[in-house]
Amino acid sequence: MDKIVALCKRRGFIFQSSEIYGGLNGFWDYGPLGVELKRNVKEAWWRDMITNHDEFSTPPGAPSAFSMVGLDCSLIMHPQVWKCSGHYDLFHDMMSDCRETKRRFRFDQIRGRWVHVEKDARGIHRYFIMTDADTPEAGLEDTVVKACKFFDVRRKDAEAALTWQSPGLVGITPKDNLAHVVTPGATQPGTMTEPREFNLMFKTTIGALGGAEDAAFLRPETAQGMFVNFKNVLDTQRVRVPFGIAQMGKSFRNEITPRNFTFRSREFEQMEMEFFCHPDQSRAWYQYWRDRRYQWYLSHGLGSDRLRLRDHAADELSHYSVGTADVEYAFPFCEPGEFGELEGVAHRGDFDLRSHMEGKLVRDASGCLAVETGADGKPRHPGSGKDLVYFDDQSRERYVPHVIEPAAGADRATLAFLCESYHEDAQPDEKGALQPRVVLKLHPRLSPIKVAVLPLVKKDGMPELGLELYRNFKRAGIPSYFDQQAAIGKRYRRQDEIGTPWCITVDGQSLQDQTVTLRDRDSLEQVRMPVNRVIDEIAARLRG
Repeated sequence: MDKIVALCKRRGFIFQSSEIYGGLNGFWDYGPLGVELKRNVKEAWWRDMITNHDEFSTPPGAPSAFSMVGLDCSLIMHPQVWKCSGHYDLFHDMMSDCRETKRRFRFDQIRGRWVHVEKDARGIHRYFIMTDADTPEAGLEDTVVKACKFFDVRRKDAEAALTWQSPGLVGITPKDNLAHVVTPGATQPGTMTEPREFNLMFKTTIGALGGAEDAAFLRPETAQGMFVNFKNVLDTQRVRVPFGIAQMGKSFRNEITPRNFTFRSREFEQMEMEFFCHPDQSRAWYQYWRDRRYQWYLSHGLGSDRLRLRDHAADELSHYSVGTADVEYAFPFCEPGEFGELEGVAHRGDFDLRSHMEGKLVRDASGCLAVETGADGKPRHPGSGKDLVYFDDQSRERYVPHVIEPAAGADRATLAFLCESYHEDAQPDEKGALQPRVVLKLHPRLSPIKVAVLPLVKKDGMPELGLELYRNFKRAGIPSYFDQQAAIGKRYRRQDEIGTPWCITVDGQSLQDQTVTLRDRDSLEQVRMPVNRVIDEIAARLRG
């Protein structure tokens, strides 16, 4: 993971936000290559959801044909939206502070090891030693070092003096005795506060007065904009249930402890779709979208051995969810056997539309969803009062549609494609000596640059012919790059490292017979072809 982060900085994929001022934790800037990669990921998603969708045919596995439309909603919405959706009351993580070091921790992300000491003058024999390290191997060593320092044991005597009650890194629960927890940097145990709720929404103010009535929030998700516009879409577009509304855009969550590069940050971009369907067909639609979204990642280059589709257990489901499945990827920072979430596909029932009609919904004593009321018997967070019931003019049926929601993170998907594509090997240079090579084996449709045009030498008309070809690629809408500096081998490696799938070399023979050499990034195969055919060849490969 360290190598991937270093490559992202070195080659202009991702930079720390406000780096010249020391950076701002949880915020990232995409550089010239990173913005193209992320844009390609989003474009691939939008093309799959909207651009290439055929509303007159039934895709394999789908119960019927359906329509798809797009939206681009505001970052700031009416505060009542977040009260009815449940975010105002329920959108929180548990956090805990160290009284000694003044550090703050997200409780469910705490990792460490339980250590047992047979003879301890302090009378306590079991401590939980927290680690600072994100990676499992480094984290295990980190706890050994911390335990040795805490118990005043020499490193070479640690195994004899200390008993490690957990073979790997584990978490803690509120039921554990926090008096036995040693936080990083603390000189004594028991400095951690009891976990407490922390709302993750960013609060802001609308207007100049700044009173309580002017409070608003940056959206923590894009989904609610599609729910509150459900009726607008029905009234203005020729769509009928079933249909989907897709949206890409920024969301903001005030994470307690952002971590793992761009995986968990405070500003991020989502790719979400809300699919409205008849309640009787919702199970079948849930299965369809669950399987289709998993296949999308496979088709764009994520390996099946590092990708999985995991159904949530009953105790993991949100209070409104009928069923949820996560598309997960084994990132390099994950512990062995663990995965990080890329996308969630949730069967949300009719919770969202009903909430925005009637008010905030909670489960009553019988387990059914009902409007939450205050002591006066009135809705605690009343809904809009608008009629969001769907009327089918053919069957004459009225119902509140069920919703299937595939919700993906553009930043997490981009990071997963970077991690999956990173490879190291060795290739011979011009003199035949093996040289290390870093290559990003990105899917060609995701690569920031599709083709690099490289004159063999900077003379004899080769640069001029190369520039003409480069400009022709630009006119054809194929992102290309022109480079005539350094030895050809170094230029190949430079393009391999940023994921360019094809390089075209213009040499002396090109001036004689108007042919060029086309080099493949992954197979290293080099073929000769006419200049006037090369653009069509690249375009065909991109379509393939």
